Amino acid sequence: MIQTHVKKQHLELLISQSSKNNMPYCGDSYYYTVTDDYFICVLADGLGSGQYAYESSAAVTDVVKNNHHLDVDALMKLGNEVLLNKRGAAVSILKVDFNTREFVYSSVGNIRFFCCLPDGKLIYPLPVTGYLSGRMQKYHTQYFKYEPNSNFILHSDGLQMVGAKRVLKSKAPLQQTANLLLEENSAYSDDTTFLLGSLL
Repeated sequence: MIQTHVKKQHLELLISQSSKNNMPYCGDSYYYTVTDDYFICVLADGLGSGQYAYESSAAVTDVVKNNHHLDVDALMKLGNEVLLNKRGAAVSILKVDFNTREFVYSSVGNIRFFCCLPDGKLIYPLPVTGYLSGRMQKYHTQYFKYEPNSNFILHSDGLQMVGAKRVLKSKAPLQQTANLLLEENSAYSDDTTFLLGSLL
């Protein structure tokens, strides 16, 4: 089920989230905001499931929400610090600069990001293994250029993404693509979140 549909001058975004076996707490948390100059989103997947997983992932998204003007490196460090004495979380942060047509991406853990450019080139930044827990952590922040009509997806491991290039290269409306993803992943054996977008 699609919970959020946003359409702005530079961005169209669809977000879907479901909890494992429809439990009351979802271990995935996300936050996004769109300004005139940039789009930023964070997806955090708390270790395990249930309330404690939610508390870890929500702590990270709250930090990004309160500091989204900072750069991605600084936000990853803050996200790590807030998880001290918590269960821990896989975390990905994406920040898109509409003026330079550049996006910055950093990730620790098993959240995946794919971006397909109009010419069919697929960008797939490799994440750092592990998870954020308040301990010393290396980050691998990467910078990429994009063209208008580039499509992307950021998703937790509950989504079994097969053929990312095929899905993102499609000229179908985003809603249709999102519905296809949901049909192909109808089993809710894990918390599942995806942010599907088009950079206009």
